[in-house]
Amino acid sequence: MKRTLLTGFTVLVLCLCAALPAQAARTVPVTVDGVLLSGTSYVDSGATAVPLRALCQALGGWSVCWDSEARCASAERDGVRITAVPGLREIRVDGTAYVSSCAVRVENGCTYVPLRALCEALGYQVSWDSSLGGAAVTTGAEAVSYSQEDLYWLSRVISAESRGESSAGQIAVGNVVLNRVASREFPNTVKSVVFDTKDGVQFEPTSNSAIYDTPTAQSVAAAKAALGGQSVVGACLYFYAPALSQGKWINANRAYFTTIGCHRFYL
Repeated sequence: MKRTLLTGFTVLVLCLCAALPAQAARTVPVTVDGVLLSGTSYVDSGATAVPLRALCQALGGWSVCWDSEARCASAERDGVRITAVPGLREIRVDGTAYVSSCAVRVENGCTYVPLRALCEALGYQVSWDSSLGGAAVTTGAEAVSYSQEDLYWLSRVISAESRGESSAGQIAVGNVVLNRVASREFPNTVKSVVFDTKDGVQFEPTSNSAIYDTPTAQSVAAAKAALGGQSVVGACLYFYAPALSQGKWINANRAYFTTIGCHRFYL
């Protein structure tokens, strides 16, 4: 059996890019333990299909390759082997077939596999996340408890403040809000921090009504990641965008930490 790692030309065969299959009804966001899956996922025949490489990267530790002899995609980790044959409505894990209404397919050089069939075969849970408007995979990591009100306001302030930023940049904004909740210097709930006006309006979207806009799927995922404990800016309590503000008070009174995208973060 001839297998090659996905380098050079073979990447074109199994490249899991963001192109949408022509027959897909609609795209949907997918998260793995609260982190938004890269690439484009879509609903096909009532099932969610995802890029195999992106999913394996999110799950961690998998090596993905193309079996040129069998003409199928495969992935291996710790002796477990996944095989996905384009055109078949099944995914195989160690030779056992798991059937789905969604067929494995390759579109524009990208291989898509049925999410639920594969994840449940691996022992993971898949559910529909109504707040995200997409599928959520849980791998068994310790569940994190937070209120829907916290998610509601955190996702909205992240979206309003950093729509278009990277996932890290959006999580960082969420970190600042949650760091304020934990600090004695600020109110002790997400909503009250977002609408805090003690020393003037803290978040501009609360004054221009952008805070009430529906958040993007990426912002919802970033809010969940921040609420789940993912941190990219440590104990930072402040940020500003130099393109929109001079940040005179912050620069004079707080310690600079890092810059992510268009925002500068301060302790």
